[in-house]
Amino acid sequence: MTRASTARAFSILVALIAWAALCLQLALIIQKMTGEGASVADAVWRFFGFFTILVNCAVAVVATAAAIGRPTFLNSPILRLSVATSILIVGLVYSIALRSLWQPTGLQAVADHALHDATPALYLITWILLPHGQLQRRSALWAVVPAFAYFIYALVRGAADGWYAYWFMDPTSLPPVQMATNVAILLFVFLLAALALVGIDKWLAQRKFN
Repeated sequence: MTRASTARAFSILVALIAWAALCLQLALIIQKMTGEGASVADAVWRFFGFFTILVNCAVAVVATAAAIGRPTFLNSPILRLSVATSILIVGLVYSIALRSLWQPTGLQAVADHALHDATPALYLITWILLPHGQLQRRSALWAVVPAFAYFIYALVRGAADGWYAYWFMDPTSLPPVQMATNVAILLFVFLLAALALVGIDKWLAQRKFN
């Protein structure tokens, strides 16, 4: 099995797991919220409020593009870097700051582990298997854009409906200085992770690991 075929196989696997996990999580949120009297539209709106969900959507789309193999923006090195950085941080932040806050069971546990454990690990393996050598250090700046965009998006959503997905980004319960500090730390972590991945990209290219 060649490296290219292995990368394609992993891309297909990641895409299937990500799409399946997203569909399962959406169904669970709709079931839970409609059972509490909310509408399906409310449930879908809540679903797309989580950074984890949005990043896993990006993983599913980019992995699907990699599996198809056609050269498009969805298969570009910078977009793959941005998605790899975001899904890496999703896994790390969930494990460090959020995993201890709840213990899901049943199908919710399946969706939870798929979105926070399986897709981060499998997508990063896929990213390693894909071609390397086209990234520069400045490329890391693009990997910070999704995090900053989500911060703005979360604030606008929260101002509209009063709900915030993550306690460390909730301006209604945190002082402004603490809020700004949390966001600055997260953006810095994103930048460090992206720089590390760029370094790995260069190392893999030098070893002709393509």
